[in-house]
Amino acid sequence: MDLGEGLRKAIARLSGAAVIDSKVIREFNKELQKALISADVEIELVFALTKRIEEAAMKSKMPDGVSHRDYITNLVYEELRRLMGESYEPEIKPKKILLAGIYGSGKTTTAAKLAKFYQDRGLGVGLICCDVSRPAAYEQLETLAKQANAGFFGMKGEKDVAKIVREGMAALKGKKVIICDSSGRSGMDEELIKELKLINNQFKPDEKLLVINADIGQVAGRQAAEFDKAIRLSGVVVTKLDGSGKGGGALSAVNAASIRVMFTGTGEKLNALELYDSKKFVGRLLGIPDLESLILHVNEAVKSSGMKAEDVNIEELNFESFYKQMKAMAKMGPMKNVLGMIGLVDVPKEALESGEAKLKKYENIISSMTREERMSERLVRDPKRIARIARGSGTTEKDVKDLLADFNKMKKMADMLKNNRDVKRNMAKFMPGMGI
Repeated sequence: MDLGEGLRKAIARLSGAAVIDSKVIREFNKELQKALISADVEIELVFALTKRIEEAAMKSKMPDGVSHRDYITNLVYEELRRLMGESYEPEIKPKKILLAGIYGSGKTTTAAKLAKFYQDRGLGVGLICCDVSRPAAYEQLETLAKQANAGFFGMKGEKDVAKIVREGMAALKGKKVIICDSSGRSGMDEELIKELKLINNQFKPDEKLLVINADIGQVAGRQAAEFDKAIRLSGVVVTKLDGSGKGGGALSAVNAASIRVMFTGTGEKLNALELYDSKKFVGRLLGIPDLESLILHVNEAVKSSGMKAEDVNIEELNFESFYKQMKAMAKMGPMKNVLGMIGLVDVPKEALESGEAKLKKYENIISSMTREERMSERLVRDPKRIARIARGSGTTEKDVKDLLADFNKMKKMADMLKNNRDVKRNMAKFMPGMGI
């Protein structure tokens, strides 16, 4: 059970309570403590948080018209935000960024994600490879730099990090943002500290970011403190937050160490980097919809997929537009993250996996259709065409028929919505400028 699931189950038990008394609050706090401790949040922090919730619940009067569940949920929300730290908003201006971290933290991928982040905001970015200890680090960063459409500099085989930085800054002189990826180690040792200080003195970064894997939980606080002592950190990037049950422990521990969380990594793709926002993070844990992030992801997916107005127009639904919409959806990241943004956080894992597999299968089927078939669903009803499409896509005839059935359901729904002005207005909000 992850932290969010544990928190939501604890809150759900309050729904049947006739009154909120000390006994109910203490029982609730026990469940809350179990959820937080299982997520590797430090015990002292957990007890302090639940004590504050108990005191607030017993001292304050519940407002009229507010359910017990909503009242306690709000208390938990505010205390968790306090536990997880402040949100972050960067200055979009020229800067030099040094990344540090141990092996397996996702540092090199984060370098490319940050490059894309600033590139998307109009700043040209260059990446310097100063990881002189890990085999293939040069090749990995060079490949990722191309994917992010960023500049790259490295000196394969060179061990002098000061020289690499010096020549890298000269080569990338025209770039507004320069990101330096340093070496990692299995732990914080004297060799790593010496190397980081050499880079720091030569590079003179405006920001020094530590990249931490969410899986390490509360150890993140101690790790952040050690790096901060060595090079004086500006903040932390917590990666792999999407799949870690210890993410809450990592975030709370970093905050307790008085170091700011600046970004979070929520997947492997280059767009899976988010500004840290404690409101959104805690909101997703509690199942509160995050429509702002959903709209942002939709717009980014539409932009990067090259979709046009007719591709999202509910009055012109065909396999061609359906295919483009599926490809755009794939760019939004794992289905679990997308559903979490609209508050659907407890969808069974099996259902998520089968849903993603079905979408992938449907994409293969549509790829095997001719242009005419994509534009006219009636043509695909022909048994001979169904057989040919199934062979071409490596699926079965039943799979093709399932696609037809699901597509027809979507068309019927689209027909119902054609004359609904509210729906069109809301779609326009989600996809501004698409002419809907």
